[in-house]
Amino acid sequence: MPTTVPVVLEQPASARLVTAGGRGPERSLTVTLRYASDDPLAVSLAFPAEVTLVGAEVTWAFARTLLDDGLRVPTGSGDVHVWPCGRARTVVELHAPEGMAVVQFDTSALRRFLHRSYALVPAGGEDVAAVVDRALASLLGRDRPA
Repeated sequence: MPTTVPVVLEQPASARLVTAGGRGPERSLTVTLRYASDDPLAVSLAFPAEVTLVGAEVTWAFARTLLDDGLRVPTGSGDVHVWPCGRARTVVELHAPEGMAVVQFDTSALRRFLHRSYALVPAGGEDVAAVVDRALASLLGRDRPA
């Protein structure tokens, strides 16, 4: 069976980091949106080191459908929540043991990113079995599934 080379999409997106409780000014930043064809169910947001508590790039990965649904209606549970904020903005709320971050994006940038990801791997066209096989192999410490 021929193997395909994974494709990774990256798109910088301007965002606003909203401070907790409105304390202090909002902060502009550039977040890198990522989608990898070999992990077709997920998207990730990479935050630059200068805005993280650890002083290094921090990446949050979550379901592509969560981001897509959140452009239209409030969605999410657990650590990641996404909701529309008017017609032009989308909010992503991230929860970690260290605290919470609320980040506002232009909805058009997120739509453009999702459109590119669906052009690469259409909704419903994800190879879920391959994703599960890779995850199990990783958990079992194997390079590839048996």
